[in-house]
Amino acid sequence: MSKEKEKEWDLVIGAKPKFFDLNLKSLWRYRDLLFLFVKRDFVAQFKQTILGPLWYIIQPLLTTFIYIIIFSKVAKIPTSGLPPLLFYLSGLVVWNFFAACINKTSSTFVSNAHIFGKVYFPRLSVPLSIVISNLVTFGIQFVLFLCFLFYFVVFRSFDLNINSSVLLLPWLLLIMAALGLGLGIIVSSLTTKYRDFTHLVGFGVQLLMYASPVIYASSILPPQFSFLVKYNPLAPVIEAFRFAFFGQGMLSYTGLVYSTVVAFAALVIGAWNFSRVEKDFMDTV
Repeated sequence: MSKEKEKEWDLVIGAKPKFFDLNLKSLWRYRDLLFLFVKRDFVAQFKQTILGPLWYIIQPLLTTFIYIIIFSKVAKIPTSGLPPLLFYLSGLVVWNFFAACINKTSSTFVSNAHIFGKVYFPRLSVPLSIVISNLVTFGIQFVLFLCFLFYFVVFRSFDLNINSSVLLLPWLLLIMAALGLGLGIIVSSLTTKYRDFTHLVGFGVQLLMYASPVIYASSILPPQFSFLVKYNPLAPVIEAFRFAFFGQGMLSYTGLVYSTVVAFAALVIGAWNFSRVEKDFMDTV
């Protein structure tokens, strides 16, 4: 042969000329690494703690009891006729999933710069692993919620009203995951140049919780504050979750469609910004 046979490379690393390139094929090829990150995120969170994974149960329980004392006993905020424990726990289970997604993905570049600077792998696998590990945490806390629901039905004669809208649960989780991931990677991209966002994200998430029907029902808001739930994409999700298990609250398909559109838009914008920043973020982190 006059010419040496051209070598076929498994991977070629180069500039990204495309305006929007997520390289999903590479994500699938590195799926084993993705699940290693999931294991790392899940195990390392309570490493070297005495109670270990029990904190996944203790944290929502302690928060629920504090809400019962402050908002139900002291502030006398109504819970739509539901037992306060079930009302607050149902809101927290959904909210914790979203809050954990956005809080942890928002520091992707800063927290993993030591890894990103040494070896190549799809950077998007890190925030995706965070969402998956938080989905496992949601599963644990959701089982906790079901246990208390079973207790109230059997021992407190609570009138269970599970309806067909419980089938919407995968859709609700998808909205929360997309919204948390999208907003998280947007903030993560911004923190490569502006570290102020690292400090603002926790404060912003806390404010967003009070603007969402986690500790109150949307129906008790006076008209002048109705915008808090009208334009809040999280409100229809939390209300739909409660409606699915208690038959109380609001189930708005229009609101859920609105939440889906906002979550998808945040995810697209975040993915575009993420793919743009990952090319040269090491120069600024």
